[in-house]
Amino acid sequence: MAFFSIDSSCALWRFHFLGLRACARDLCDVPLKKRRHDLIWKKQRVRVAKARPESYCYDRLLPCPGDDLPVRIEHLFVEKNGNVVDYLCQALSLPSLYVNDLIEFGAVYHALRCSEPPETAPKEHMEFYKRALAMDLPRVKGMSVQESQKARRIVSKHEEVEAGSYMRVHVHPRRFPRCYEVDWKSRILAENDLFVVLDKPAGVSVGGSVDNLEESCVTFASRALGMAFPLLVTHQIDNCTEGCVVLAKDKDFVSNFNRLLRIGKKQTRKVDKRYLVLAAFPVPLGIVSHYMRPDHFAPHLLSQDKRQGWHLCSMEVLQCHQVEWPSEARLRENGVSNCELEHDGHAYECEVKLLTGKTHQVRAQFAALGAPILGDTIYIPAAIARRQNRAIDPVLRDDGQWSEEREERWILHHGSSAPKLAIGLQASSISWIGDTTIDILLVDEEPIDRESSQSNFSFHASSPWWRAT
Repeated sequence: MAFFSIDSSCALWRFHFLGLRACARDLCDVPLKKRRHDLIWKKQRVRVAKARPESYCYDRLLPCPGDDLPVRIEHLFVEKNGNVVDYLCQALSLPSLYVNDLIEFGAVYHALRCSEPPETAPKEHMEFYKRALAMDLPRVKGMSVQESQKARRIVSKHEEVEAGSYMRVHVHPRRFPRCYEVDWKSRILAENDLFVVLDKPAGVSVGGSVDNLEESCVTFASRALGMAFPLLVTHQIDNCTEGCVVLAKDKDFVSNFNRLLRIGKKQTRKVDKRYLVLAAFPVPLGIVSHYMRPDHFAPHLLSQDKRQGWHLCSMEVLQCHQVEWPSEARLRENGVSNCELEHDGHAYECEVKLLTGKTHQVRAQFAALGAPILGDTIYIPAAIARRQNRAIDPVLRDDGQWSEEREERWILHHGSSAPKLAIGLQASSISWIGDTTIDILLVDEEPIDRESSQSNFSFHASSPWWRAT
């Protein structure tokens, strides 16, 4: 549930956003895009409500709990100037140590003015914004409206906040307990003066989440190496994916490596990324292409037909062979959900070469091929529904009867919760060709390497979790 309240002790409007966005109402009067958003959250309502503790003692964020608390995001107007910790302790009735931890985790944001919520925001959030407009606060001198509404992380407990400004506090950050179970030193595959290659464990984000920068690969790998400053992210893989990730020691390497990721086409790309996939069914060898709808959030829809504004996704399946289905003990050990997948005791391990690099590409493409990845709680339910009735998916193939209504209902066949820990996906290797500084000259957007100092860089992850050791 979501609700407003007025705290008379500090005369501020408070918006308690507990993540239960879908209130009981007549959906027929709600725009379709808004309805899709609410229905997805409605599916999560029971799950979140069951997870809510009867009472919770706000002491410290550490030690890390085994399960996430229900989502709680507070939107606040600052009534008077003061220290950020003192203000939040009073406004949210939280102890100072807990607020300090939230700041350390990167879970506290501040903007000089409140920005307009997206149209998919819950009704209560829109009401909060209208109340902000009603206050008729003056424009911030020397700043555009957009600049004054840009939220930034509070990075120090000593910062001051101004009267009339806006704050967003993620009181229950998403947690990554896997961080504390890993021997991070043993996960370092390579290190030099410019970069580190990490064999990322599943269940940890690469660079942190919107509400948790602390429990990430960047933070823990940097500490394992005794670095004074944290490593930098050059590219991402999903939290539930394990395997090779390149982290940078300076910003120049980040920009140069990202340039390497962009240049080249298909088979001639400068950076070669290989994945191992554990799928429920076999897939054909060769190049597979789809077009992905440009959504910011999962699920990512695919079509076999080219559509305006949709992004090309291509991968090459190099191998696909039958293996034993992982035992229940191994699935449980790695937090892999069975998702009610029927099987005959066999799964299929595939080697894939990425020709493009889109979010959830491998996961969405394997699901579109009818061979979802083991443990993928988002795409497996939809793949099962499609196998039972191909006509239920109006997007993958154009049957001449497409409608926005059908498309949005198809989305609701996908799972609403992300994988808890691992899925059958590993970034098994990454390699590139260049000199040690990755100094590439560009002529008409085509790369010319300095042959005199060429080097091959190639790194391989350890065996994936599903292989017997």
